[in-house]
Amino acid sequence: MEKELLISKLNWFYHFELNQVDLYHSQSKAAKDDCIALAFERIAYIEQQHVDNLGSVIKKLGGKPSALGDIISPLIGSITGRALSLAGIQNMLKVNILLEQSVMSNYKKLIHQIRDQHDKELILTLQHNLIDEDLHAAWFANKLDEIEKDETS
Repeated sequence: MEKELLISKLNWFYHFELNQVDLYHSQSKAAKDDCIALAFERIAYIEQQHVDNLGSVIKKLGGKPSALGDIISPLIGSITGRALSLAGIQNMLKVNILLEQSVMSNYKKLIHQIRDQHDKELILTLQHNLIDEDLHAAWFANKLDEIEKDETS
């Protein structure tokens, strides 16, 4: 994969992760349950680590993390987080699961595309992010299941 295309793809992930940081911060503020609020804050923190790591990788490859993404992505994440909060915790968790699954799919595709062409450090960074996203989706799914079981009890 050409370096410019790789930087472009990494910037897409950078924007997505920025969006997620503010999405989960907004959801944390809106959560009525302290445990859920804390989990969203923790997940936002991990997403910020992804942003920082991706920004470093982009710079290392000679690119620049998109300044436009620094402005627009957090705004979109914040607005989306507030809107989802109004839909109720179950719907919020369902959408979060879909978002995490989408980014996981994209991470898997990129890892597969560049596996033999780029250094192990880049692949490892992407794999770490993928694992984190999978853990987030699993937590959301488990919490959703717990809430739904409590409602039927």
